[in-house]
Amino acid sequence: MQRRIFGAAATATVFGLLVPLSGCGSSAGDAGDSGTLRLVAAEYGDSPANSSKAFWDKVTKDFTAANPGIKVQVQLLPWADIDREVSRMVKAGNAPDMALMGSYSDFAAQGKLYSAEELLSISAEANFLQPLAEAGSVGNTLYGLPFVASSRLLFYNDTLFRQAGITNAPKTWSDLTADAKALKEKGVKYPVALPLGPEEAHAEAMIWELSNGGGYADNSGNYSLASDQNISTFRWLKEKLVAPGLTGPTPPSQLNRADAFAAFLRGEVGMVNGYPSLLHEARAKGMTVNAVPMPVSDTLGAGETPPTVGVADWMMAFKQNGKGAEIGKFLDFVYQDKNLSDFAGRYHLLPSTVSASRTPSGGGLDRNDEQFLTALRGAQLYPVNDPSWVTVSDTIKRNIGHAVDANGDAKAVLEGIAAKAAEAGRKKG
Repeated sequence: MQRRIFGAAATATVFGLLVPLSGCGSSAGDAGDSGTLRLVAAEYGDSPANSSKAFWDKVTKDFTAANPGIKVQVQLLPWADIDREVSRMVKAGNAPDMALMGSYSDFAAQGKLYSAEELLSISAEANFLQPLAEAGSVGNTLYGLPFVASSRLLFYNDTLFRQAGITNAPKTWSDLTADAKALKEKGVKYPVALPLGPEEAHAEAMIWELSNGGGYADNSGNYSLASDQNISTFRWLKEKLVAPGLTGPTPPSQLNRADAFAAFLRGEVGMVNGYPSLLHEARAKGMTVNAVPMPVSDTLGAGETPPTVGVADWMMAFKQNGKGAEIGKFLDFVYQDKNLSDFAGRYHLLPSTVSASRTPSGGGLDRNDEQFLTALRGAQLYPVNDPSWVTVSDTIKRNIGHAVDANGDAKAVLEGIAAKAAEAGRKKG
């Protein structure tokens, strides 16, 4: 799962982040020293002012002060590069000791990773929020340690709603359609934004599929990409929202999430699925915005509450250098409530542990984020514990938007994606 829960990915050209950060005076030259750990982490900031460097500099300094024999070298990479670069390092026999990125299961399948049981105390391992721990496990073994997370809710512009005479948040797809029509009549450019462009179509698609009783996997954990529920979801989207012009001037298959969010912040979007940082950005601009659970399909039973989409990023530890004891000490330190909450708070994300997310005062969780935490507790995450997910998610991102194109056929598009997923699974197997 490639992370798409905060801002634009930083580029190495702008930040110079391909150069390792020095943790406690370490440098690239001592990466192989027995007393030095090497962490390759994704850059969460989108400008020098909010780069992750400040966090890691402080944490590594504090850790080495408490553990004088162990230094930590941190290398930050852009999200666009980190999966590929870490895979290259591992293949070349130069695996880092740890990596923080969007996927882990391929390395777990290769037997490259320490399990959480080999690194953490029983209490630390049990502290992860349950949906995240499940997604980080292959079989019953936790390999991907969830670091920060997010969930998705439906955002709506309250000002535009009031101007259109809408007094209540939509609870069903019929409500949403009626609201979108009212917004369009008032001249709103994007009554409901539907970003199914290649940037993050896999998230948008899953949100809609879950709200119709579908999703990417069945109860047995097998892919169900072309299920009847999923096909009906995309047929409904095309017929009820796209064809009547309720999704705006840009075809959904060409609308990326970043563009939809930017339009929302300009006041051009009535409704869009989003995550905590968008809420903070909107309110910082003085916008009156609300976030509510995703409306459900009219075909679901009365009172059904489908899971929302949850997204997490993963810390993993590689066996290659045999530094399990040192890694365990560092991870125990990083996952302390104060450190995890500090990182999550910097980017308006959610900490991955029960204790760090328990209270705003004790865990540093912003009160505006509490509704996202509530949603996360019952969320469904991508099937990231399947080694083929990186390939499958890329296939979804590049293709699923065509299911709602003017000449698109939802059944043919989803069956094509399912066939490619099956092929990817065979190759990984």
